[in-house]
Amino acid sequence: MKTFNIYILFAAMLVIAGCSVSKDTKTPEPELPTAFRNNDVTVTDTTSIADIEWKSFFPDANLQELIGRAIAKNYDMQTAIKNLEIAQLQFRQSKWGNVPQLNASVTASTTIASKNSLNGISLNSFLNTSHIEDYSAGGTLSWEADIWGKIGSRKREALAAYLKTEEARKAIQTDIVASVAQGYYNLLMLDAQLDIAIKNRDLGENTVKIIKQQFTAGQVTSLATEQADAQRLVAAQIVPQLEKEIAIQENALSVLAGSLPDAIARDTKLDLAELHTQIATGLPAGIVSRRPDVRSFEYELNAANARVGIAKAYMYPALNITAGGGVNSFQSNNWFNMPASLFGMVAGSLTQPLLQGRRLKTQYEVAKTEREKAVIAFRQSVLVAVGEVSDALVEVEKLKEERAFATARVDNLQRAVTNADMLFKSGMATYLEVITAQSNVLQSELELAALKRNQLSAVARLYKALGGGWK
Repeated sequence: MKTFNIYILFAAMLVIAGCSVSKDTKTPEPELPTAFRNNDVTVTDTTSIADIEWKSFFPDANLQELIGRAIAKNYDMQTAIKNLEIAQLQFRQSKWGNVPQLNASVTASTTIASKNSLNGISLNSFLNTSHIEDYSAGGTLSWEADIWGKIGSRKREALAAYLKTEEARKAIQTDIVASVAQGYYNLLMLDAQLDIAIKNRDLGENTVKIIKQQFTAGQVTSLATEQADAQRLVAAQIVPQLEKEIAIQENALSVLAGSLPDAIARDTKLDLAELHTQIATGLPAGIVSRRPDVRSFEYELNAANARVGIAKAYMYPALNITAGGGVNSFQSNNWFNMPASLFGMVAGSLTQPLLQGRRLKTQYEVAKTEREKAVIAFRQSVLVAVGEVSDALVEVEKLKEERAFATARVDNLQRAVTNADMLFKSGMATYLEVITAQSNVLQSELELAALKRNQLSAVARLYKALGGGWK
């Protein structure tokens, strides 16, 4: 009857094997607005530019080639891929947690006992020898029943770690896509500003020639030629500055793409760079599923849940079953004599930690606190994501208005330069009016180019903020 009760107890413990001893914390529902701030899209529209693949979102062929090269060769991306491979191997290994451990061993030993010792006297009396030989070959099998879900929790932790690593790889790709695009747009802006500086330098040189002719004719003083030449030098000085910045930006993009510093191929002008005018953001709740960094924090919460289960399971008894068998003989010539040399054993143990209770409880409480931190980190990541989208949206909106004003200002100043030149040649305007007009148009044209770049970069930031770029 006692044996029967033991079997019932053992069967009951196996039935509850795999049961979790801790309750998981569900992914919290973060507080989200019904629509992003500065977004005039209908709140029921779920479409988002983040669903567009980066190759379609950035139609420039040179930019596409540069982004593709960066994704393939960027060292941060390669490191992320290696981390993903490691996590995948660890996840595969976790699936073997329920598989029994099997160890094989072969031993041979010889012991010479002291003739004056009890063992030596016994050996001489019964076996007429002082040598003890022992030859053994066999294997041991051990298995821990997953009664409290400890092994299952380890599997869940490994899976969460693998998925988190995959999201980290996606996050790095979104950073690379956005960074390459912004660097490329900055390069187009520098090209445009260099053209503006060269054009104004040439215009200043032409003005200097005219004023020098008038100085020779006695119509103006030497002050006029000096000021006109100073204005020409202002535009001329900008040229090498921009050439330096172009080279530095090209080097930065090359390094980002995992290549040695070199020139960056481009045949698109800043004015011709395509700017997305129809921007769909979707619902704020969509970023929880689209943004890799937010998903990463969600998987970290899953891993924290699993670690709480592991820590809790260590506080309960562990059931271990062991078995062993093989051949054993104290004479080598009888080592494999069957079945006389065969031996075997089966044992079961139920161990309960006693003196480690305080340490195990502390580990359990720490794991629960770490899980609470994971919840906070997840909520914060959602809040940051919504903030980044809202920032990008207001940038896109206000830069559009700024560019409209800047374009109108440049048009007016360009007409002013033309009129000033004509009036100056006819003697109806002073050289100061010509120089002032040229200075104003130079600065305004440079600012307009920067605004165009800022618009393109803002759209790229919005694309990343919404979770685009990893597809």
